[in-house]
Amino acid sequence: MKTIKQIADEIGVSKTAVRKKLTEDIRNRFAKTIGNTVYISEQGETLLKSAFPNHIENHVSGNQTETVCDLVSTLKSENDMLKSELSIKNQQITDLSSALVSAQEQAAINARALETAQQSYLAEQALHAEAIKRIGGTETPANESETEEYFEETETDLQKNSKNRGLFGLFRRKL
Repeated sequence: MKTIKQIADEIGVSKTAVRKKLTEDIRNRFAKTIGNTVYISEQGETLLKSAFPNHIENHVSGNQTETVCDLVSTLKSENDMLKSELSIKNQQITDLSSALVSAQEQAAINARALETAQQSYLAEQALHAEAIKRIGGTETPANESETEEYFEETETDLQKNSKNRGLFGLFRRKL
């Protein structure tokens, strides 16, 4: 038989909490009052302890103490290992984030360079078309394959005309 204080200490709660769970039925069936002290039988103790499922008993034997100490030691070392792994993972995330930012910056630079190159290409095409008009070409190609053929023909014509007319013949308009 144990007192309310002993049961409260084992469970890890206050005497008041145990008294609140000590129903009239449990008091009549499993408790005896001697003087001002209430003693509860083992069956009553079991019922009271089952009313506190979230609390662990503090009472353990010698072998259990060693087992608990070993378990605590194992859990501490595992916790340290997990903290170390977490630290490594955090560093990897930081490194990957930095690499991603660098890649995004490089992509932006490449996009600007591509846009500049496209603008340059379009300007070059316009100048080339104007040069062809000045030389005497009147037709403009409709697609890329026609463009290549057109430029090959124009180049061949220019070579023939340059042989016939000389250097300044290239710049004269056809009459």
